[in-house]
Amino acid sequence: MLVDDHALCRSGLTELLEHRGEMKVVGATGDPAQVVSMLREQLPDLMVLDLRLGQADGLTLLRQIRAEGCETPVVILTMSDSEDDLSAALRAGVRGYLLKDMEPEAVIDAIGRAARGEMVVASTMTLKLAQILQSGPKGSVKGDLVASLTEREREVLDHVARGQSNKVIAQALDISHNTVKLHVRHIMDKLNLRSRVEAAVFAFEYRSSPDGIKAAGEASQKTRG
Repeated sequence: MLVDDHALCRSGLTELLEHRGEMKVVGATGDPAQVVSMLREQLPDLMVLDLRLGQADGLTLLRQIRAEGCETPVVILTMSDSEDDLSAALRAGVRGYLLKDMEPEAVIDAIGRAARGEMVVASTMTLKLAQILQSGPKGSVKGDLVASLTEREREVLDHVARGQSNKVIAQALDISHNTVKLHVRHIMDKLNLRSRVEAAVFAFEYRSSPDGIKAAGEASQKTRG
């Protein structure tokens, strides 16, 4: 489903996704007032949302959608390469942040991966993403935070770091979808994270740190023993 206040953008992206990306666009609108009802009627796997919707704000709309109980994953597609906008989008829990000046094939690929449960960020925004995350916990602090997770929560975090959706994680661990959601919420709270993108980066940085490497070695020795 597409939400963009420019009709040309909606029609162009629909054409791109359906004819070159082999995806089905179940709805498109530029009117924020229609979004919640369309989500409930169409039940899309993913919503592509612009940040600027005329006088409305995309992230404000996203918060309203969540308040209505709609949990459809959202990818931002915008002209804004602002670090502040990226940070705000991550805090709102988006699955991805893409730019309208990306190559068409890159947009198709990223939206397709997001629809399959992966987290996506425009390549030109990765440095800004890293700068945002630099303010987070470092070194042994990460180790202390990871130590606060249960064994199951660490397993779930590992799957989140691979970009897997709750549904895929539930199948892999043979637990219910609601149980996965509960674990993810606990992980976010314990690690003081705001989105799955941050969780994935946190997990990657921890595994690359001395504490993470040491923990991996100890786990390997325990398995062999």
